[in-house]
Amino acid sequence: MKVLVLNSGSSSIKYQLFRIDDWQALALGLVARIGEPEGEIKLSWRDDADATQARQESLPIPSHEQGIERIIRALRDTGVLTDVTELAAIGHRVVHGGVRFKQPALIDDTVIAAIRAVAPLAPLHNPGHLAGIEAVRAHFPGVPAVAVFDTAFHQTMPPEAYRYAIPETLYTEHQIRRYGFHGTSHQYVAKRAALWLDTPLAQCNLITLHLGNGASATAIRAGQCVDTSMGLTPLEGLVMGTRSGDIDPAVVIYLCKHLGLNADGLDRLFNRQSGLLGLCGVNDMREIDRLAAAGDERAELAIAMTTHRLKKYIGAYYAELGWVDALVFTGGIGENAVEIRRRACAGLERLGIVLDDARNAETHAHGERDISAAISDVRVLVIPTNEELEIAQQALRTVTGTTE
Repeated sequence: MKVLVLNSGSSSIKYQLFRIDDWQALALGLVARIGEPEGEIKLSWRDDADATQARQESLPIPSHEQGIERIIRALRDTGVLTDVTELAAIGHRVVHGGVRFKQPALIDDTVIAAIRAVAPLAPLHNPGHLAGIEAVRAHFPGVPAVAVFDTAFHQTMPPEAYRYAIPETLYTEHQIRRYGFHGTSHQYVAKRAALWLDTPLAQCNLITLHLGNGASATAIRAGQCVDTSMGLTPLEGLVMGTRSGDIDPAVVIYLCKHLGLNADGLDRLFNRQSGLLGLCGVNDMREIDRLAAAGDERAELAIAMTTHRLKKYIGAYYAELGWVDALVFTGGIGENAVEIRRRACAGLERLGIVLDDARNAETHAHGERDISAAISDVRVLVIPTNEELEIAQQALRTVTGTTE
C-alpha cells in the first residue's frame, strides 16, 4: 500500500508518493501554473531497476481538479501507482488549522468548513489547500484523506507564550494570538533528534531551528512545543528571505502616517520586500555568502543580523527550558550554511554549546550528523527535514488509528 502527499497552493500542487512498507519515496513532482495559458507538470520516479527517471511536459491545466487528474495519470503511466485502490491514504498539507486542530484530522465536511473559517488568517495558503482537497474528494471519494496542519504541533504552547498583550476581545472575538508554523518540520526533526540521542522524545528538551527562505525557532520541553518564533502569521520572528521578522509595531504606524502605505502596501513591504532581500538585494544565502566573502558590506550585515537574531532566540529558549539536550539545525540554510551555524553558536560556550569547527565545515557532508565538540554539554545536530514523510506517516496513523 501507498500514501500520496499533496501540498496544494493557489496555482500549484506539489506531491510525493510513499510506499508504506519502508517509507521509500517512489515518486515526487510538481504541477505548476494552474489556470495560466500554459501549465507544467514535473515528475521524477524510481523505475523497476530502482533507477531515477524524470519527465516534464507543458500543457494547459485550467483547475486544481485537472491538476489532480494529471498527477494520477502521470503516476499510473510510470507504473508507480497502478490503481487508486493502492492508496491507503492521501495526506494534505494545510498551513493553518487555528486553535481547533491539535492533531491531523480525517477530512469531512466539518473539517473543510473549519479550514475555510480560518482562511482569513492564511489567505495565501488555505484557499489553495481547500481547492486541492475538494479536487481529491471529487475524484477519489473512496480514499481516506487527512489534513495535517503546520500549526498543530504548536498547540501545546501555554497561554503566556501564545497570547499577545492586547485587549482581551481581540483574542476572544478575533482569535489574534501566536499560532506558529513549520510545525510539521519541527516535529519531524525533534523525533529524529530523540533517536539520535537515544532518549525518548518525552524526555528531551530541544531547540529546533528551521532555516530556509522562511525561518522559525521552536522550544520543545519533554517533546512538546512550549514556544515558537512565528506568530499570528509566518511574519514574526527570525530574519527570513523576504520577511522582516520581529519589528516594532510602531514602524507600521509611522509608515501609514508618513508614507501613506495601506494594508496591501504594508503586506508587500514586510512579507515580500524585507528580510535578506531588503537588506542586501538578494535572498539566496549562498549568493549572500559569496558577496560577503568578496567584501560586500550589505551582505555582511545581512549575515550578521540573521545570526544575531538567531542567537537571541537560542538564548531566550534556553532560559525558558532551563536545560537543553540538543540544538537542531534544519531547512535549506540550516542544513547547508556553515557560516550561519558557526556564528549562531559562537560565544555560547558558557551555555554548554560548543561547535566542532572541522565537523561543522564539512561542506560535503550530508544526512543527519553531530557537529558539536566532544566537550559540548548540548549536542548540536544537523537533521535534514522531511515534511512530506511526516505528513504521510501522520496520515496513515490517522486512518488506521495507530500511534507512533
